Amino acid sequence: MLLAILCLRKDARRLLIFLLAGMTACLCSAYVSAYLAGVTGTEAITASYEIVPVVEEVIKFLPLLFYLLIFEPEMKSAISGALLISVGFATFENVCFLTSYGTADLLRLLIRGFGTGAMHVVCGMVVAVGLFFLWERVWLRAALLCFVITFHAIFNIFVNQTGAVFWVGSAFPLMLMLAYLLFLRRKVDLS
Repeated sequence: MLLAILCLRKDARRLLIFLLAGMTACLCSAYVSAYLAGVTGTEAITASYEIVPVVEEVIKFLPLLFYLLIFEPEMKSAISGALLISVGFATFENVCFLTSYGTADLLRLLIRGFGTGAMHVVCGMVVAVGLFFLWERVWLRAALLCFVITFHAIFNIFVNQTGAVFWVGSAFPLMLMLAYLLFLRRKVDLS
């Protein structure tokens, strides 16, 4: 992918850089989460509810913040960047999950993977859109970040369960994305 960046044109290169930034953020957050869990003596399952959501959402936010502060892009470009950072993050996380736990239950793995991808995209988009509309209100930006951290933690609680709780927890971010896409389509149709 790094070599492909050198071969691509400007717009495609920027999009691939965002994707790689998300993957890199995922890798960094895994190390930071593991370090914090080790230092605090937190068990892995508890860390996935208490430490991982905070670390992942903050670190996933950093490449977008860098892009916003350094390049001062238009809103459409920044939102596309946030989406791709989130997709890169979710993709790398799903690959790590697959290599860690194997494919013994492929259906559960696929549902969890789609749910994880949707959750990261929803959280990334909420932060990106919120940044543009709440740039002058620091306390609202902090509240928005707290909201996505809480949403992420609740998602992690649900997908670590079995039965109906797992299915509902995995489907919820997918339903949110679908509702948002339908809202956007309806809004475009009404215009």
